[in-house]
Amino acid sequence: MTNKVIAQFSNDDVDVAPIENLYSGFFKINLYQFEHALFAGGKSQTIKREILERGDAVAVLPYDPITDQVLLIEQIRIGAMRSKQSPWLLECIAGMTDGSTDYEAVVRREAFEEAGLELQQLEYMLSYLSSPGGTTERLYLYLAKTDLSKHTSGIFGLETEGEDIKTHVIDVADALERLNSGEIDNAATVISLQWLALNRDRIIKK
Repeated sequence: MTNKVIAQFSNDDVDVAPIENLYSGFFKINLYQFEHALFAGGKSQTIKREILERGDAVAVLPYDPITDQVLLIEQIRIGAMRSKQSPWLLECIAGMTDGSTDYEAVVRREAFEEAGLELQQLEYMLSYLSSPGGTTERLYLYLAKTDLSKHTSGIFGLETEGEDIKTHVIDVADALERLNSGEIDNAATVISLQWLALNRDRIIKK
């Protein structure tokens, strides 16, 4: 029998100095200075970390259980240039919450803006911290049961936000093959496709 892991500490075990803003632009960077409880007892020295404050985000994977297809979008992601031969990535539909906690409303808005979809049936998958050592961002992931049989590839996105987005409807088997080969390697899409692979039979039977 394995031992159950229980968190030893909480927010109460961290002393944070007033947060200092270092930069405000497309993103915001704040300086955190803090001391925290140590596993062996006592407190740490003062630690300084520059933290990217980009807000929270949502992502949605439209899935048609009849055709066993998903809709993914393709757009340029400049941060991928350092490690990939092409910065045009296949992704889930996604967007920033801009402070809203009505995540389903944000999902529906982004789906219409980025793919021309009017989503009805949403299922919450999970949420995760994208990189908690360097940013406070949390992503909320959804699956949308959607009729994709008549959706053809198109170009979408808001010109005011510099978006140039192409949609692709592909078989789940193809998407999972691209996942396994490493072609699809952005976190929200990797996690969403893995979640679908684990829950596919249940969703098809619903």
